[in-house]
Order: sequence, then C-alpha cells, then structure tokens
Amino acid sequence: LRHLAEEFRSLREPVERVKRLLHYAEAVAPMEESGRVDANRVMGCTARVWVEVRIDEEGKVRVAADSDSEITRGFCACLVCVLDGSEPHEVTGLTTEDLVGLNVGLPGGGGRSRVNTWHNVLVSMQKRTKQLVAQREGKVPFEPFPSLVVTADGVFPKGAYAEAQAKYLFPDDLKVNELVNVLKEKKIGVVAHFYMDPEVQGILTAAQKQWPHIYISDSLVMADTAVKMAKAGCQYITVLGVDFMSENVRAILDQAGFSEVGVYRMSNERIGCSLADAAATPTYMEYLEDASRSTSLHVIYINTKLETKAYAHELVPTITCTSSNVVQTILQAFAQVPDLSIWYGPDSYMGANIKELLQQMTKMTDEEIAVIHPEHSQDSIRSLLPRLHYYQDGTCIVHHLFGHEVVEKIKEMYCDAFLTAHLEVPGEMFSLAMEAKRRGMGVVGSTQNILDFIKDRVQEALDRNINDHLQFVLGTESGMVTSIVATVRSLLEPAKSSSQRAKVTVEIVFPVSSDSISKTTSSLSSGLNSAKVGDIILSVVPGVASGEGCSIHGGCASCPYMKMNSLSSLLKVSHHLPDEENILSAYKADRFKLQTPNGKSVADVGCEPILHMRNFQATKKLPEKLIDQILRP
Repeated sequence: LRHLAEEFRSLREPVERVKRLLHYAEAVAPMEESGRVDANRVMGCTARVWVEVRIDEEGKVRVAADSDSEITRGFCACLVCVLDGSEPHEVTGLTTEDLVGLNVGLPGGGGRSRVNTWHNVLVSMQKRTKQLVAQREGKVPFEPFPSLVVTADGVFPKGAYAEAQAKYLFPDDLKVNELVNVLKEKKIGVVAHFYMDPEVQGILTAAQKQWPHIYISDSLVMADTAVKMAKAGCQYITVLGVDFMSENVRAILDQAGFSEVGVYRMSNERIGCSLADAAATPTYMEYLEDASRSTSLHVIYINTKLETKAYAHELVPTITCTSSNVVQTILQAFAQVPDLSIWYGPDSYMGANIKELLQQMTKMTDEEIAVIHPEHSQDSIRSLLPRLHYYQDGTCIVHHLFGHEVVEKIKEMYCDAFLTAHLEVPGEMFSLAMEAKRRGMGVVGSTQNILDFIKDRVQEALDRNINDHLQFVLGTESGMVTSIVATVRSLLEPAKSSSQRAKVTVEIVFPVSSDSISKTTSSLSSGLNSAKVGDIILSVVPGVASGEGCSIHGGCASCPYMKMNSLSSLLKVSHHLPDEENILSAYKADRFKLQTPNGKSVADVGCEPILHMRNFQATKKLPEKLIDQILRP
C-alpha cells in the first residue's frame, strides 16, 4: 500500500493519475465469466463491479475484482494489488482513510462517485472475508432478517413469517366499496399516518383508486393535505393517527379559514403517544425554564401536543420542526442570531443524533459544510456545539428496537447494502447509516426522506438498464412497507411490458424480529397467493402474530394507540356524519378552549410555532417575528 501510495503521490496532475489507473486496468487479468455473476456484484457503484474472495490453504486472502468500466477496473486492480495475499485481519482492518494516499477519487482528489467505488468495493471484499473466516472457525452464521423482494411480477417474502394478520392484505371488496361510497356521499376526506394497522392500510390503499381524498403520509403533511381536501370541497376530515395529529389538523384548518370543516378522531377515548407525553410533563417545563434564562430558541418536534407547544412558546420562543428539516432549522437559527442557545426536544435519540451529526461536520472541509449550509464553516460549527442542548428524558419506546444486537447483525450481513435510518433511531444505528450515507449508500432523515431515497436509487438502476438487485435495510418502523412497495412497484411495473428492459429487483430488509412481518399464505411452500391492494400485489404485511404494544415485534403499526384507528371506527364515524344526534361528540377534535398561563388562547399560541416553521420552509430563514421574540422576550 505504501509503495502504491507513493507512486500515485508522485503524479501531480489528475489526468496522470487517471492514466495510471488505466494502466493498472490493462495489467490485471480479466475475471472469468463464471465470476461475473449477480451474486458477486457490488451495490452502490455506477458501473458494474464484481468481486470474488477466497482463503487459500495457507490462510491468506485471495481477491479478484473486475468491472465493465475501465477506470473502475483500475480502482479494483489497485485494491487487488493491496489486498491479494494478505492476512484476513489486514483486509478487515483496512479503511478508506488508509487509501487517501492514492489520491484518486477520494476527498480532495475527485468526484463523489469515485469515492463510493473505493469504499463500496472495499466493504464488499471485507464482508466476504469475514464470512469466510467465520466458516473456517465453525461459527454459526447469523440468520437473515425477514425481507420482501419486490419485482415487476410481484412481491415475495424471505424468511419465517407470522400468519395471524394474513387476512388484512386481502381487502374485502364489499368493505372497500362501502367505505368509498360513504366517503363520496358525505364528502369526507381521510388523512392517515404511515404507521397504520395493516388492515386499515390495505383498505385505504385500495379505496384511494376510487376516491382521491384519501392520503397516507407523515404527520406534517397530514395537516397540509387536509387543507387541500377542504379546498376541494370535503366537508369533514377523518384523522387516523394519535391525538396530536388531529389537533394539528384542526388548528391548521382553522388558520386556513376552514373552521366549518369538521375534524374527527377514531376513538371516544384518548389516543396517546409516549413521545408526545414526554413533553407534557413538569420535567420538560423545568428544562425550558433553564432555557428561558438566556437568549434561546426552543426547537420542538412536530409530534407533540398543541397545548405543549403553547405553554412552551410562552416560556421560550419556539419553532416546530420535522425530522426532515430539523438540521436546517438549527443551522439557520445559529446563523441568524449571534450567541444563540438552542434547546431541542423532546426526542432524546433525535437530539443526540443531531449533535453527533454536527460533530461529524467539524471533520468536513469548509466547502463541504457550505453545501449543507452556506453560512457555516468548521469554526462556526465548533462554536455552536456547546450552545446546542437536547432533552435527555424523552424517547419513543419503538425505536429501542434498533439496538446493539441488530446493529451488529447489520455490520456482519448487510454492510454492503443501502442503509436507511430515521433521525429518531438510537445512536449506533444512526452512526451506521451516517457512515453509509458518506459513501452514497445510505440516508438519514424522515420517513419521506427514506421513501425518496429508495425511489431515487431504484430509478437510477432502471435508467442504467442493467440487471440489478438492490437491497435496502429499513431503519424505521415496518409500517412504511405499504408506501415503499407501492412506490417501487409503480417504477418496476412499466418495465415489465418491454422485453428490452433489464430486470431490477428490490429487497426491503426489516432489521427486527422475524415476527414483525405477517405473510399472506399459510405455508410458503404451498405457493404465494399474493394479496391485491388496489393495483399493488403484496405477499406480506407488517404486524405481529399476537400481542400488542411497542416492541421489536411490530413498532408503531402494533402500538395499542395506533390500533385504536381501526377500520370499524372509520366506518362508524363516516356513517354517522353529519352528527345530527351528537353521537360522535367524543370523537370530534374540538378546538382548545383552554388559556395559557398568560391568558391567551392555547390554539392561537400553539399554532404560532407551526406557522414559524411554515414560514421557514417557504423562505429558508427564520421569520422576523420569531427573531424579535428571541431578542426581545
């Protein structure tokens, strides 16, 4: 490695280094056709790359690699030169930092796609080496996580699957038609969160094809979509989610001038959320009392109660955020207000991950930081870190499922796959996804960010028109599967009719217990009688065979609160509208009549942080009103 690095270091001009790469590409023997198979493909490279690894009788690692791109073949030749004949620990211990001396395609020396090539080929070689060493030592291999393989022809399960919820993916046409008819007749819109019970998701997905005013999304978009439905003539909005979601829908509709549109929850009892509850405590208010003693901004996660937002905003100027805009919100606030302190809450995992992300930014160049936010540099990021605080006692129990055991399994079996992680996952999973993101193999963000990332990678594979298998590890609740499958199928199905199109398959890996997925047949060996949800064919669904609650066996889709949003409740509410006999009074998302400690309307004060966020999303700057509140509290 040292000699190779010295050789490339002596070449001053990039064109000279590329020529040397091409020289190595010509010198290496081409891989046999038997090795250029899909099982040896490396994911994440623009060109096709194949890697073979074996351990010889002396215990040395023998590697071979090839590509259909000459420059990429040169990269492969360099890695083969460095690693072939090494001890296993030498292969697994190598990092991309060790390759910086080659000065080809690494930071400061070329394009991002070439960085990815170095790293992804190396990771693939290391994964195969670890597996071979484990086999030689007689270690029992990890059992793969459950997964779905999505193709143009259908969706097929891999692994052991529970059976109890199989019926939920066979939408009853009578129920679908009943729901569609009543929604049309009474002009009812439906907004539902991604993490609904699979029975409800199946029915809603099918009903969407006949009634456009049904939308499944994250919590922020639910309120925006409700406004669009009201503008389109819907007289009622039914909300499938926890109570803070219906509160937000009610408040935003009022702000938009649609106070006459009724908003209904799915239960006459409280539909709670452990994370939202964490902010509605005296401990959280004490946290904000500390914030009020300095020039501070409170950044609160959108998934909290309107009442909490109102009380917080009177203590400390507050802006809401989502997992997709929280980093930009924080960076912009620090850029606009000198010496500002920011207090984030209530999600402790997300707070820790934001701080870790910013700490990693201190290792980036000023140019790389400017791409993320043009008004920041290494110095500014270092200076703001001590002034960024996050609440320590707020967690969503669901996200504990991405713990140490799961992370170790991902490192061993899925290190060369695309990794996705919601900002709320624990630190180990977050760090793993961040590392993958740096080499173009991962995404960290909101549920929508994850969905968009998967969509973009699939579209890129289709555009290359080369047979490919893409594997995505889903680092968020398995309730996302319905939307992911629908999106992927919408991309793959058009290619089915063309004999000249390449075959692209997509595998969605669930890094949880195999009990987290239910299959739709009583026996995998008896054949896959896939369930049809609208135009989407599914063979498995998220959800558990038995039991309730947030755990590694289902996440939000199995939460007892989320399960209060049942199909029977939706039909009951819809059939009783308009509620002339006042049967649904407990289901109605009433306006807040409470007053804040300063005697103001909870609804008015609680909406202001949301409106601040909307202003920020539109202008990319904190609104002047919020700046005034910070500087002149």
